[in-house]
Amino acid sequence: MAVPKKRTSASKTRMRRSHHALAKVNVITDAKTGEYRLSHHVCMTHGTYNGRKVITDNVNTSDNNNNP
Repeated sequence: MAVPKKRTSASKTRMRRSHHALAKVNVITDAKTGEYRLSHHVCMTHGTYNGRKVITDNVNTSDNNNNP
C-alpha cells in the first residue's frame, strides 16, 4: 500500500480544501408578497416572473361536469 513519506503541512491541506466552500444562496424578498424567494426564479404563490404571469391555474369546470 502507498504511504506518504512526509506529513502534509497545514498550508497544503488548506490549499487543497480551498474549493470545498459552499456558495451563498441569493435570497430576496418578493416585492408583491414580501415573501422570500430565490433571485431569478418564479414566485410560486402568484406564478409571476419579472412582473408577468408565467404560470396559469389549470382549472377546467367542463371536466368536472362530464364525470358521472
